[in-house]
Amino acid sequence: MADQKHLSGRAWAELLLLGLIWGASFLAIRIALDTIPVMTSVLHRVFWAMLALWLIVWAKQQSVPTDLRTWGAFLVMGLLNNAIPFTLMAWGQLYIDTGLTSILNAATAVFGVLVAAMLFRDERLTKARALGVGLGFLGVTIAIGWRNFASFNIQNVAQLAIIAGALSYAFASAWARVALSHLPPTVAAAGMLTGATVVILPITLMTDGIPVLNLPAITWVAITYYALVATAGAYLLYYRVLAMAGAGNLMLVTLVIPPIAILLGSVLRDEALPVQAYLGFAVLGLGLLILNRSAARD
Repeated sequence: MADQKHLSGRAWAELLLLGLIWGASFLAIRIALDTIPVMTSVLHRVFWAMLALWLIVWAKQQSVPTDLRTWGAFLVMGLLNNAIPFTLMAWGQLYIDTGLTSILNAATAVFGVLVAAMLFRDERLTKARALGVGLGFLGVTIAIGWRNFASFNIQNVAQLAIIAGALSYAFASAWARVALSHLPPTVAAAGMLTGATVVILPITLMTDGIPVLNLPAITWVAITYYALVATAGAYLLYYRVLAMAGAGNLMLVTLVIPPIAILLGSVLRDEALPVQAYLGFAVLGLGLLILNRSAARD
């Protein structure tokens, strides 16, 4: 495996910006959910982001794949990386705070290491990685709360939905490596969002009906942010940071997102997380740091 890249000052700045953008997306999604149903909110996210990225593909004069195999890969990627996790996490946010959602979402990096170790020979689960994964799962368990595993209520189901969304992200990462790594990042992102739109549109029409466009201004601001800035724009920034810093360093963005989401949720929605959530994030963060250092040594 290639050595992990050095984090330059510019890479650090863009990594922190990416964490800020994604951290604020949890609040934007929750604001939109005050007015529109879950599936409609997800449709807005994938549809407008799809249009924005295809416009960029057209402006760059990049070639668009025409073979059915690639479009089939886009459909699977859109399902794993957008339709499933976006829906599960948006639904989960109806019942748990945005800050806790962001903490549980950070488990994506832990699941990613575990899934890669199961599927790829060059991603073996070393002792250091096993320790990082173990601490990650322990952190998630603490954040959810030991006692909550003995009960079954809507809040617990919502937390499990967030975890399932994080697992879906991990499988999406593996699928992207297998099926989409030969494509320019902008084309791959636009294609997967097209696949997600194809999946989400009929479900939305069946569950919510035709989306209403006469929405409050604050809802449109939230939709514009999480669709164009935190989805389309963030994908472009993600690939920039990936090229500069490498996948291992990019994992650090998962440590930036929760503090932003927690702060915004506290200030703007009067959310207050229990102490166990902060303790769980600390343990999870330690696991992520160990995974990051392990990536640097490989």
